[in-house]
Amino acid sequence: MSRVTLSSCPPVTYLENTLKAKIVLLPGDGIGPEVVNEAVRVLDVIAQQGGHTFEYETHLLGGCSIDAHGSSLTDKTLKACQQSNAVLLGAVGGPRWDDPKAKDRPERGLLALRKGLQVFANLRPVKVHPALIDASPLKPEKLRGVDIIVVRELTGGLYFGAKKRESFGGHERAIDTLEYQDYEVQRVVELAFRLAATRRKKVTSVDKANVLESSRLWRQIATCLGEQHNDFTLEHMLVDTAAMRLVTNPAAFDVLVTENMFGDILTDEASVLAGSMGMLPSASLGNGGPGLYEPIHGSAPDIAGKGSANPIGTILSAALLLRYSLKLEPEAQAIEKAVDAVITDGCRTADLGGSLKTTQMTDEIIKRIS
Repeated sequence: MSRVTLSSCPPVTYLENTLKAKIVLLPGDGIGPEVVNEAVRVLDVIAQQGGHTFEYETHLLGGCSIDAHGSSLTDKTLKACQQSNAVLLGAVGGPRWDDPKAKDRPERGLLALRKGLQVFANLRPVKVHPALIDASPLKPEKLRGVDIIVVRELTGGLYFGAKKRESFGGHERAIDTLEYQDYEVQRVVELAFRLAATRRKKVTSVDKANVLESSRLWRQIATCLGEQHNDFTLEHMLVDTAAMRLVTNPAAFDVLVTENMFGDILTDEASVLAGSMGMLPSASLGNGGPGLYEPIHGSAPDIAGKGSANPIGTILSAALLLRYSLKLEPEAQAIEKAVDAVITDGCRTADLGGSLKTTQMTDEIIKRIS
């Protein structure tokens, strides 16, 4: 794949209290197109109510892009994303592209997109709705008061380190390099403190400093930043302990910040707290460029095309898009309140034990947007 020069995203155009913005849609594979379509329906309602103009441009990413273009992420798609105000993604991957020996895989396109947009921090809010406490396998008393933001470093670490496969003496070995530079750690931990400033002022930095040199650097930098925020609580926690505490005492966490692979694993674990991966959104942010917004769930090829996917994770990702990229806080809150209301009123898709179809759940959310 040839390199594309990063362009700064165009400014959002404001006219009095309204705006005009360009949003790139990357529906992707499996249920991705279905849930992205529902999020767009909600964004259109927000635009209509507020007098805003959202211009959409749709491109391929992942397996569908491999099929159409021979590449999981084309230069054209990356450039369009770089020149947008925000990017809304569905999901990528599926069994048909799951050959580990393939030169290109759907997930490679997603990693390249994150790198190309220079989004270094992935924010994943995990909040347990009181009406969904019984949907989680954890005991109800463990879930009350759970309200966490996990900040995952996104463009460094094991996923982006040097990789090598070599043969010797009749054997084969594989090498993956976990590498971090100091500024990569500093910027993501600083973001965690900024987020914690509007919450309980508690930051949990997760590492494996008893084993990994990269984690010792991580802990060193987190400690220095903690000393600069002496009115905050900073705790260091080994990743195995954090994994245990997420299921034994999740309400004790406020803002949790960690490296790329640890964050990938811990956020999937944390999704169990909310009752379904279909409920959780995410925002990937950098320094001033377009943000990337996506639900944390996968492409779910087993239910693709059946109209039964839960659209809430993608719709809440659209709310984060409004908040962080378009600076439309009241509109973001309107979506979140509508989602909260549908759950309180008992609306459920199949993953939550209900019978509502994807479009029906969106219909119910739209009815409650005000």
